[in-house]
Amino acid sequence: MRKHILIIVGLIVLVVAGLIFWFTRPDKAQLDFAAVTGAAPTIGQPRAQLIPTVKVADAVGWKDGQKPIAAAGLSVAPFATGLDHPRWLYRLPNGDVLVAESNSPPRKGGGITGWVMGVLMGKAGAGVPSANRITILRDANGDGVAERKSTFMMGLNSPFGMALMGDWLYIGNTDALVRVPYKTGDISITAKPEVVVKLQGGGNHWARNVIADPDGKTLYVTVGSSSNIAENGLDREKFRANILQVYPEAKTYRIFAAGLRNPNGLAFEPHSKQLWTTVNERDMIGSDLAPDYMSQIELGDHFGWPWYYWGGYPDKRVEPGNPALQEYSKRPDYALGPHVAALGLAFANDAKLGANFANGAFVGEHGSWNRSPVSGYKVVYVPFGSNGFPAKGAKPIDVLTGFLNKGGAAQGRPVGVITDRTGALLVADDVGNVVWRVKAAK
Repeated sequence: MRKHILIIVGLIVLVVAGLIFWFTRPDKAQLDFAAVTGAAPTIGQPRAQLIPTVKVADAVGWKDGQKPIAAAGLSVAPFATGLDHPRWLYRLPNGDVLVAESNSPPRKGGGITGWVMGVLMGKAGAGVPSANRITILRDANGDGVAERKSTFMMGLNSPFGMALMGDWLYIGNTDALVRVPYKTGDISITAKPEVVVKLQGGGNHWARNVIADPDGKTLYVTVGSSSNIAENGLDREKFRANILQVYPEAKTYRIFAAGLRNPNGLAFEPHSKQLWTTVNERDMIGSDLAPDYMSQIELGDHFGWPWYYWGGYPDKRVEPGNPALQEYSKRPDYALGPHVAALGLAFANDAKLGANFANGAFVGEHGSWNRSPVSGYKVVYVPFGSNGFPAKGAKPIDVLTGFLNKGGAAQGRPVGVITDRTGALLVADDVGNVVWRVKAAK
């Protein structure tokens, strides 16, 4: 009898050990990456794990003379170097370029999860303190290199997005939309920022982008979620995972679109004049899910977070559920691939990079941490059709690669993308501390 009991106990131990191994082993992609891109991506089965797959490229920076690899017909060179974690870019009417040198604000507590996040951020080059600065770059002689690099503004709190509307420059701090007076040609701002509206801060997803509506009356602000899937409670997600519409003169706002886990890039498509955004989707359901995306945004849209992804696929980890929302969850317009960390967004209407890059969108992909093999770590281009949406069957086209070296370490990581006054593409690289300039090759 005792022998039988020992055999049963042994079998139970083996089963438990096997289950632990199964649920904690690193997940690897099972689908071809291209299959999880485009307007109709393959959405596989979720593979939830007790311990997430952690594969992030170690940040090493660029050695002297090294640079990314531009697509055929293009060339790349530094526009400005020696920056401190440059994240976002904004072009002023006179051609000056503002750079938000910024990083996550200090994180309080967090226990083991917070400690792990800190380790990951350090490996990825994001463990440095935030410079909390906006720097101005000026290329007065038009040679493609900024001869002026000076402090434009200090005293900010993890600044990110910038937008000029009227006589005000608006800045997205992590906890507030603020503004300062600006006139064309200013090279520095000393005025104390005026708070327009306070924003929810803390937790994850600290960056707040901002764009002015062409009507000159309102602005749109991105506020990412504080968690992966609201695991700390929905009460902590109030006015988060949203794009807010701000009325600056009344100093009020409303939710414009919801269910967007971590929206970042904002841009108006030049033909339809509609607002688009890039969004980072959820983690820890496998290397093939869920695809980050870009999508047109309209008033009242809900994209499903945290209960649903890609237009109604349920995330069974989220409790309580929300079955009434499923049929109303908007399907995104275009998948950029799983875990690419899509951040920067710029349409090509001002670009002069040749016919292959004349009608579409440039996207800065910061790179994955929760996928094996890694994804992102490059700038891609999505061709659009004449209807204001990605062209039928279009797949992302590599514009700037080589941010990972042969050993898989990150020499740089692209974030914000804009065009300069000549039609070249500028790319903020927050690991390389460079702004790259991509132009048509002669």
